[in-house]
Amino acid sequence: GRLVISGESVLTGEMFIGYIVIFANLINPAKSFANSYYFIQRGIASIERIEAILDAPIEIKENMDAISLKGFEQAIEYRNVSFNYQEDARVLHHINLRIEKGRMIAIVGPSGSGKSTLADLLPRFHDATEGEILIDGHNLRNLRTTSVRNLLGMVSQDPILFNDTVFNNIAFGVDNPNMDDVIRAAKVANAHDFIMKLDKGYHTAIGDRGSKLSGGERQRITIARAIYKNPPILILDEATSSLDTESEKLVQDALFKLMQNRTSIVIAHRLSTIQFADEIIVMQEGRIVERGNHSALIAKKGLYAKLVEMQAF
Repeated sequence: GRLVISGESVLTGEMFIGYIVIFANLINPAKSFANSYYFIQRGIASIERIEAILDAPIEIKENMDAISLKGFEQAIEYRNVSFNYQEDARVLHHINLRIEKGRMIAIVGPSGSGKSTLADLLPRFHDATEGEILIDGHNLRNLRTTSVRNLLGMVSQDPILFNDTVFNNIAFGVDNPNMDDVIRAAKVANAHDFIMKLDKGYHTAIGDRGSKLSGGERQRITIARAIYKNPPILILDEATSSLDTESEKLVQDALFKLMQNRTSIVIAHRLSTIQFADEIIVMQEGRIVERGNHSALIAKKGLYAKLVEMQAF
């Protein structure tokens, strides 16, 4: 048959099939072009965000003559520490706190009371606006930041994991990691059993931010990392806040194993986590309003007793 177009062009059956074939061959390249444009736009947006970060002023400046701290022997001390974010309202007010080596300190208080900010000053994510923080008598500003952070192990409510294998996530930041040591750390963290059920065990890729794992599994990988690093100081920031009861029990057990024979700063909302602390620091609106052990604070019938009653940490 024939197809007459505008009374002039004639499209035969063979030509029609040819056009169909040509059109079909153009569809995928056209789709690819559209997708490429989309990814280019996303890439441009990402580059703009990266440039903004790179161009941001450096808040933490290290002294040219800063020294490295080889270990932790005595105490951490906050002396009259106050802090505010840039021009914002003050977050911490005149904090005085001494944490002796080997002790467990729990920090509790209502949401927004400054608990996490207080802990974030120790690894120098920010510098105190006023006052000073010391480790073994050395002002943080006079210490190499890397040497301070090497003393710390951190477990937060949002585990920092990478799109890599279980092994590499646990051994992250350690030179020449050893599989036997990684497995030992995972066993202490109650992680070994579920790891062995993964497709490739310790060589299984866990997805971006650990997306292929449950919340409890992600936390236990993070705890295993802290155990493997074997730091003398721990900062645990609401590490069980978003877990179901079964996962929390496993993570809680792993945390208690992790804290043995270490100096621990625990920010928690679960009574089971904090009631055995050597000292409980109660914060409200950026100030320390109470301190003592669990029994003494309950007997005082102040803010801590109310928080326990409401479980409102």
